[in-house]
Amino acid sequence: MELFQETLGFAAKAFIVFLTAVVTVAVIVAITRRRRGSYPRLDVKKLNARFEALGDALRHGMWERKQLKELLKTRKKQKDTPHRPHVYVLDFEGDLLATGVASLREEISAITAVAKPDDEVVVRLESPGGAVPHYGLAAAQLTRLREKKLKLTVCIDRVAASGGYMMACVADRIVAAPFAIIGSIGVVAQVPNVHRLLKKHDVDFEEMTAGEFKRTVSVFGEITEKGRQKFNEQLEETHSLFKDFVKTQRPKLDVDKVATGEYWLARRGLELGLVDALSTSDDYLLSRVQDANVYQVSYKPEHPWRTRLGRATAELSERVVLRVLSRLQALQLR
Repeated sequence: MELFQETLGFAAKAFIVFLTAVVTVAVIVAITRRRRGSYPRLDVKKLNARFEALGDALRHGMWERKQLKELLKTRKKQKDTPHRPHVYVLDFEGDLLATGVASLREEISAITAVAKPDDEVVVRLESPGGAVPHYGLAAAQLTRLREKKLKLTVCIDRVAASGGYMMACVADRIVAAPFAIIGSIGVVAQVPNVHRLLKKHDVDFEEMTAGEFKRTVSVFGEITEKGRQKFNEQLEETHSLFKDFVKTQRPKLDVDKVATGEYWLARRGLELGLVDALSTSDDYLLSRVQDANVYQVSYKPEHPWRTRLGRATAELSERVVLRVLSRLQALQLR
């Protein structure tokens, strides 16, 4: 009986804490929403200070005070130098549908509104590729920077293949880590077909279309030789357009040699002309902080306050439930 009362009391306290927290979160969200409105957020972080802090953490344990003072004087002179160019750093992590393009387009819009001719945009790109129209749009977003006469550098630390390379080739300069995966200039399509399985079990599937090639291949219907041939023609046409796009962006590249669908490590990609230099994005940015102001720019879409409140409530509920279960388990072990 005593154990039951203690458990009940603890549960009541936990519920009160939970309810209080939910109300608090709701009030904070409401205030934040009223203050900020429903506008999206563009985060801008200056990376010069971050890189300097990393080095200073080591220098303070190694250098004499006189050396540190001289370093500070040198930095002050550099910061006082007028008209230092700006380097804007964007991060793009690609998935099958290139969903990151939603943020990329906003980041590019913001940069093109303020950037000057001597500024540079660095895109840290990671993508194994995906759907053609989605990555075509992502590449078109990067093309906007070239059209504004802004220098564009793409840094690849791990992979930029297929649609990822479609984006990368837009850049004035491609910098890749030595063992990053590059290339895969090809097109692939996979369509499962269960027509024979349905036929075996006497299941009819009717698909009505208007237009001879409205549906060349189907998951449920029979794939005809004519439909298969047409589908292959569409793949070849897409591949041809992909090759033309790469050739336009990198005219010195022997496209016929590299557009076989193969991929290479960047060391070999440098020899083939797929990349321009071997380096990590970290080393490249470190080289730029010496003579430029480097800013990381990231667009954060604004979620409705109900979504934010729901997420906060769910996380809080999970913690409360876990705590109650842990408490009950502890009481049972007494």
